[in-house]
Amino acid sequence: MTSPLTDESPSQPLRLRPPRHAVDPRAVGWWALQWVLLTAVPVVVLVVLGVLIPPARFWLLLPAGILAVLGAAAALALPRLWFRHHRWEVTDEAVYTRTGWFFQEWRVAPLSRIQTVDTARGPLEQRFGLATLTVTTASARGAVKIEGLDAGTAADLAAGLTAATQATPEDAT
Repeated sequence: MTSPLTDESPSQPLRLRPPRHAVDPRAVGWWALQWVLLTAVPVVVLVVLGVLIPPARFWLLLPAGILAVLGAAAALALPRLWFRHHRWEVTDEAVYTRTGWFFQEWRVAPLSRIQTVDTARGPLEQRFGLATLTVTTASARGAVKIEGLDAGTAADLAAGLTAATQATPEDAT
């Protein structure tokens, strides 16, 4: 666990600094495969219908082709963009994440507010050796998730956060 989340100097106001860690580089492949699968299903359905319904062939194959091109472009571009902008960090005070490029979200979960720490590994995550760490608090905004972590790193973080939250006194609120 590292230093505080802020860059502090006497002449400048308190500012939240970007989290220090990027997700695992294998997350790019995981996200790309998710996009391919997401677009492949409707493309296959449209192609099959286009083959089975000759009068509507053009009107079914045209959107299938457009969707396939857009899906391939998204699978190539978006995961790389997400990789550059998804960041996480665990400090002595909090779990801290930043996600998004266009719509940015910064989340800070103080250790004293953490209720549960979970890891999850879906089939695609297992294929890439990745895991998702979920830190649940009492926040109405929901859990803080760190997706695309190395499975071993996620397990170590879960164990470390569990130990740290047990040692952290609760806020008197």
